[in-house]
Amino acid sequence: MKRVGLLVGRERTFPEALITRINERGKGEVIAEMVKVGGVRAADEPPRYDLIIDRISHEVPFYRAFMKRAALEGTIVINNPFWWSADDKFFNYSLANKLGVAVPRTVLLPQKSYIEGITSESLRNLEYPLDWQGIIEYVGLPAILKPFDGGGWKHVSRVNSLEELLAVYDQTGTLCMVLQEFIPFDKFVRCYCIGQQEVMIMPYDPTKPYLSGEQYRHDPNYLSPELAERVAQDVRTLCRALGYDINTVEFAIRDATPYAIDFMNPAPDADLYSVGEFYHNWVTDAVTDLVFRKLEEGAHVAYQWDALLTGRASGLQALPESVREIGAGVAATVGNIVSEAASVVNDVIDSVIGPEEDKPKRSRSPRGTSRKPSSPRRKKPEGHS
Repeated sequence: MKRVGLLVGRERTFPEALITRINERGKGEVIAEMVKVGGVRAADEPPRYDLIIDRISHEVPFYRAFMKRAALEGTIVINNPFWWSADDKFFNYSLANKLGVAVPRTVLLPQKSYIEGITSESLRNLEYPLDWQGIIEYVGLPAILKPFDGGGWKHVSRVNSLEELLAVYDQTGTLCMVLQEFIPFDKFVRCYCIGQQEVMIMPYDPTKPYLSGEQYRHDPNYLSPELAERVAQDVRTLCRALGYDINTVEFAIRDATPYAIDFMNPAPDADLYSVGEFYHNWVTDAVTDLVFRKLEEGAHVAYQWDALLTGRASGLQALPESVREIGAGVAATVGNIVSEAASVVNDVIDSVIGPEEDKPKRSRSPRGTSRKPSSPRRKKPEGHS
C-alpha cells in the first residue's frame, strides 16, 4: 500500500476533491489523507508518506523544514521544497529572458528599510542615491511595484508618476521590490501546468475580486489556435526550466504577444468557488493523474546528498528529455545564480542549470541598529501581478 499526504492551508474544496479522487482510483492500494505532523526528529525515521503534495509550506517555515526532512527520507514532494525556497520572481523574469519568453521590462530595487543590525556601513556596495529617473525611463509609466518573491496580490501597486512611485516605495519597509513595465493588455490568461506537460489556458480578469465568480470564464476559443499554441509552449518551457510539477503562469497579451507576468505559483488557486466547476475538475483530475504517474515511476528526485549517502562518485544524472532544448549558455548562467541561492538543489534542476560551482564563504554583516520599517501598503491595482 502506498500513502499520499496533502499539506494544506485554509482551502477545502480542492484538497477534499483530490483525496476523494485518489482514494477512488487507488482502491485501497493507494490511500490519500491530510498530513498530520508534530515534533519532527532529525534522527533517521522511515517515511510516513510515499508522496506529499505541499500547498502551504511557503507560508509556514515549520512545514517547509518538515518537507525538506521528508525529502531526505525519500518521500516525493510536489513541489520541490529546496528549489521553491531558493526561487524568486526576479530570477524568474531573468531566466525567461534567456529562454526567449517575452516578459515586461523589470528592475530589482534595493529595500527601503532593513532589519536591526544592518547599518549604512553594511550597505557600502549600494549605489546612492538611486537613479530613479533612469529607472523610470527604462521601465516606463505606468508601472507595477511588487515584491520580488511575493504572491496573492499582496503589496502590489500601480504607480503613474515618479512622485507616486517614491511615495509607495517609502511604505514598503523591508520588502525587496521590483518595478515592472505595465502591459495594457488586450487579453489576460492564467494557465495551469501539471506535470510540466498538461496545460489548461483560462481566460482571467485580474481586476475582479477573489471569489466573485467573475475572475475566470470557460471559453476554449478565447485565443486563436496559433496564440494558444505559443502560450502553451511558453508555459511548458518555463515550468520545465523551473522544475515545478504544479504551477500557474499568467500572461498579459498585447498585440498578439503574450508577456509572462507571473510564473512562481507552486500552490495555485484551485478552489471550486474561485476557478469554477470546469477548471476545478480539470486540475483535480490532472493532479490525480500526476500522483499515480509519480508513484508508478518511483520518481525519486536525486538530491546532491545522495552521492554521499549511497557512496556514488557523482550525484549528477542524465538530463531529462523534457529540458534538453535549453541552451548551454543559459544553463551555465543559471547554474551560477542558483549555486549562490541554495546549498542543496536537486539534480533535475542542476541538469537544467549546469554543474554546481564552488561557493565562496560569506562573511557576517557588522552589527548595528536601524529604524523599524513602516507597514507596506496593500492595494490591488487594476492590472497584472
